[in-house]
Amino acid sequence: MINYWWVTRPKRKLNTIPDVLSAFSEISLNEEWEGQRDSHLTLEDTLEKFGLKRVGERRDQTGGGGRTYKAWIASLGLIFTQESTGQIKLTLAGEAIMNGDSPVKVLKNQIIKYQFPSSYSLGRGVEVSSRFKIRPFLFLLRLLMDDRIKFLSQEEIAKIIITEAENESNSCFEYIVKKILDYRSFGDSVLVYDFAERYQSSKGKVNYNKPYSHLEDIANTIINWLEYTQLVKREDGTVAILKDKIDEVEQILNNPMPFIDRPEEQEYFQRKYGVDPKHTKDTRNLTKSRTITAKMIAENKVKRLFIAESLKRSIAKIDSKLISTLVEKSGINEKIVEEILLKFYPRGSVGAFMTEYFEMAFRGRDNATDFEKSTVQIFSDLFNYETIHVGSIGLTPDILILSDEDGYQAILDNKAYHSYSISNDHHNRMVHNYIAGLNKYSNSRLPLAFFSYISGGFGANINSQINKIYNETNIKGSAMTVSNMIYLIENYSEKSKSHRSLRKIFSVNRQILKSDIDIGL
Repeated sequence: MINYWWVTRPKRKLNTIPDVLSAFSEISLNEEWEGQRDSHLTLEDTLEKFGLKRVGERRDQTGGGGRTYKAWIASLGLIFTQESTGQIKLTLAGEAIMNGDSPVKVLKNQIIKYQFPSSYSLGRGVEVSSRFKIRPFLFLLRLLMDDRIKFLSQEEIAKIIITEAENESNSCFEYIVKKILDYRSFGDSVLVYDFAERYQSSKGKVNYNKPYSHLEDIANTIINWLEYTQLVKREDGTVAILKDKIDEVEQILNNPMPFIDRPEEQEYFQRKYGVDPKHTKDTRNLTKSRTITAKMIAENKVKRLFIAESLKRSIAKIDSKLISTLVEKSGINEKIVEEILLKFYPRGSVGAFMTEYFEMAFRGRDNATDFEKSTVQIFSDLFNYETIHVGSIGLTPDILILSDEDGYQAILDNKAYHSYSISNDHHNRMVHNYIAGLNKYSNSRLPLAFFSYISGGFGANINSQINKIYNETNIKGSAMTVSNMIYLIENYSEKSKSHRSLRKIFSVNRQILKSDIDIGL
């Protein structure tokens, strides 16, 4: 029995879940899994081949690695075993990811609903203690929203929360709040005397040299999962809710989904847990047996390759370049590849890449160029601007965009920081080099419409700093968090509005809010 919160972690981050799910689906969808050692080994081979699992990780030749990855996607409610046939099926959430929906949206929903007990937590080889009846990530968000807590460290999660947060009652919540505050004052002295023995690793005896290491490993993974939702961010060893996500978190906490019952009934539980954001319940009739055809095999292969490609870049449409890439990688006829892509992904897939784009905005200067290049691609491929990456020239902005459609050009500057403020130096660069010196790096005669900063987050004075630049240049400006940038991308791709709409959004002379995007689109 595991006497603390538990999440399986073949990978500590969820970024590769779409890849793993598609690889698993290609091999095992509509097939039996239990006892099928060859399938388990084939999954391992495939995961290694595509860099999703380290080569040489295997401890045996029984397919245990494959089963671990299968458990990973099952624990998140993406697959289930059909009781009447023993075959693997996708839940609605699994189907949504395979059909190109934003993995962040789908998995955020799954993470928030994640609960103990579950079909996974009660499963053979896991068996999380029955004392836990809690949605762990919902509980963590509630703590982070509490003015007494505001942030959490990995140690606090490891030593207090995952060991003692048993349920969602007010009494349990208040107990945990007090325990965290006491820990911040007195450290390990607040822990029970037999802590190491009570919460020892399920794998064996207590390692008194590192008695907390297994708990901190789990806590680290839990934080990574929570970060994947794009509701929080880790900085300086602690995790906190992003400022522009506070309203969304409040809405989540005020409208929680009901606890899922009957976790001991695997198919029942997984189908309820695996309902994606577009549905309220799973009403599919999956009892009819499906014969595996060559067409289905081709579809699964192209889907896997498409998903792998969509994680590397935003795909706005199905074009000849993408088709050629997948033809080369799959060995499948061009006509068939095109038909499959247009059938399942007629509008491409933008959401899958947004995980990587979000993370770029917080990586600092070392990865700044990747952030800039991705923004160039977004404004070019999704928003249909003529886009120039000029940042490498020196004393120039990162990106220049030009709209023949609406007759303007604009300046974009990426800042890969948690909380960016416009320093005096950066103020002078924008005023004297970027705006006043426009003709030194732009050959266009179109008027300059706006400037904008895109960053992970902004300091408290960003609005006055933008206004100061406007007052000196008479050019309107703005600041866009990466969270709201992703919100704009997702809604723009659905509604396909004009450059005039985008100009309005980026010209508000302050930080851009979600409401500005809603009004602008």
